[in-house]
Amino acid sequence: MAVHGDKSGERPDRRTPVRRRALILVENLSVPFDRRVWQESTVLRDAGWEVHVICPQGARNDTEREAFVDGVAIHRYPLAAASGGPRGYLAEYSTALWHTARIARRLVREHGPFHVVHACNPPDLLFLVARMLRGHGTRFVFDQHDLVPELYLSRFGRGEDLLYRCVRRVERATYDTADVVIVTNESYREIALERGEKRPEDVFVVRSAPATDRFRPVPQQPELKRGKKHLLVYLGVMGPQDGVDYALRSLTKLRDELGRDDWHAAFLGDGDMFESLVRMVGELGLEDRVEFPGRVLDDRLLPYLSTADVCLAPDPYSPLNDRSTMNKVMEYMAMSRPTVSFDLHESRVSAGEAALYAPCDDESAFAKLIAQLLDDPAERARMGEVGRERVAGPLSWDHSQKALLAAYDAACAPERMRRSSRTRRLTRVLTRSTDKEGS
Repeated sequence: MAVHGDKSGERPDRRTPVRRRALILVENLSVPFDRRVWQESTVLRDAGWEVHVICPQGARNDTEREAFVDGVAIHRYPLAAASGGPRGYLAEYSTALWHTARIARRLVREHGPFHVVHACNPPDLLFLVARMLRGHGTRFVFDQHDLVPELYLSRFGRGEDLLYRCVRRVERATYDTADVVIVTNESYREIALERGEKRPEDVFVVRSAPATDRFRPVPQQPELKRGKKHLLVYLGVMGPQDGVDYALRSLTKLRDELGRDDWHAAFLGDGDMFESLVRMVGELGLEDRVEFPGRVLDDRLLPYLSTADVCLAPDPYSPLNDRSTMNKVMEYMAMSRPTVSFDLHESRVSAGEAALYAPCDDESAFAKLIAQLLDDPAERARMGEVGRERVAGPLSWDHSQKALLAAYDAACAPERMRRSSRTRRLTRVLTRSTDKEGS
């Protein structure tokens, strides 16, 4: 990547007219660490857009407040991760929204209006920034990474309480504000059409897919197996809904019920549950065969995945997980690694024969499938080839980037501009009529 000081990354002359400008908003990860957002940014850049991204600073990476990376301007703000329950998330999201709005206003003053504001959830509150900029004729693209109402239920277990109903209202307000909705799979598209009442022509499936030029096997590092015959790897977020606790209990059964001690496991990533999961390893007596390296960059990540014999996708069943595309599964496939997963609908859509599927939440069955693959190197190789072919073929980012550009074309279409203007005029007329009737 070209960063500050590289001629290849110099800022364009602000006096040079720029035809189209996009402002991408993301709250839950820094950029370019967020691979999906970074891929979208570079696709737009290559299509001639001037791209600005507002996001939080990373803890160890992406720490600069202002960066210009490979032709993309990135504006970061400090943000402490939420702790505790919903109150902690409300504090985090309020802080993020304030910083995002502040930076967006500054960018409009410095660069002029943006043609598109592209907001990635969670949270679903970023539509407020798009509304703030609507007076400039800016179009709003909602990039739905998660189903926030289902995420609320999975994370907090409070049922459909008052706060859940508020979350649903905010999601609906986001749908209503959006000119175009981008979703990650067909399950999310159905929700945008039904729950969001969006028109089919306004919803575009832009599947998350790893860049195969980056996610490709490198020479194995046997020392990562810590003297064992096999290496198991988990990659991803470690929150309440991600099932790392299911994986750890499955590994206990692999050791105790199946008598397997020929493996070492590495759990790569971070999240709300990280500290409690590390404690759980000690409670289960797995400290001699399980490690938590934390969040790692590609120079460490690729050797782990290349050396792995089996990769783990232990996400338990929930309405959220069943409908969500798991990025880690796609990344395992790109690295030609076989996967053991619980039997979730969208995981099957993604992996097909590149994974084995245990009945949902059945930890003993999950352990047996790990053992089955450890004993069958030929099947592991076959599944790895299937996965790589799927990511390089029907699930490739090439298809996704075409859908992304089609979504932007739809958002910026002249007919949409005229229709939006008519809608705003009609809204003003109806508002005045209502005011007169009530006076």
